[in-house]
Amino acid sequence: MRRLWIAVLVLSLFGCSDGGGQANNYQRGVYLLLDTSGTYTEELVKAKQIINYLLAYLEPGDTFVVARIDSGSFSEKDIVAKVTLDARPSAANRQKREFASTIADFVTNVKSSAYTDISGGLLQAIEYLNEARVGKKHIYIFSDLKEDLPANFKRDFDFTLDGFVVKALNVTKLRSDNVNPVEYLERVADWQARVVQGGGTWGIINDLDRADALAL
Repeated sequence: MRRLWIAVLVLSLFGCSDGGGQANNYQRGVYLLLDTSGTYTEELVKAKQIINYLLAYLEPGDTFVVARIDSGSFSEKDIVAKVTLDARPSAANRQKREFASTIADFVTNVKSSAYTDISGGLLQAIEYLNEARVGKKHIYIFSDLKEDLPANFKRDFDFTLDGFVVKALNVTKLRSDNVNPVEYLERVADWQARVVQGGGTWGIINDLDRADALAL
């Protein structure tokens, strides 16, 4: 009887853990993709403000990653900064300051890329957050959503986005959009369709003064 009681106790203790491989539903993962193509780099000052807001909002245990979208974005080499916040408030605050400093340096010195591999960046974000085993997964795409790939790149694949929230931020209008607004509407609709078909939740935020829209 004593052995049975001990076995039940051990099982209950392990049942309270994450099992070593299950997602922690209380932890959030945020992956922010920054478009660095062409003149869009001029918009990154706004992105820095968003990043500082998210840093203030995130709590110990949360994971935050910022990566650039460039000519070939399906690579960890494009990660600008990443952190999983320490459980100790003083350590977490230090991590946030270091993260913000890294981003400030990046925005100051960033060089424009020739192409815009949004699909590759999104796929990298999905893989990273899945491996992080966080419970709530958010991907932000700071871009005009105009994908421009090198001639030999293949990006005609489906995304697996069950449980993901994907939001496009600061989707600026291109010069051609002013001539034909349908181009802008179709570009946004195409990305929405890819996210929703992959099982994700889609949103778009162009009014960056609405901080509540970024709430996780």
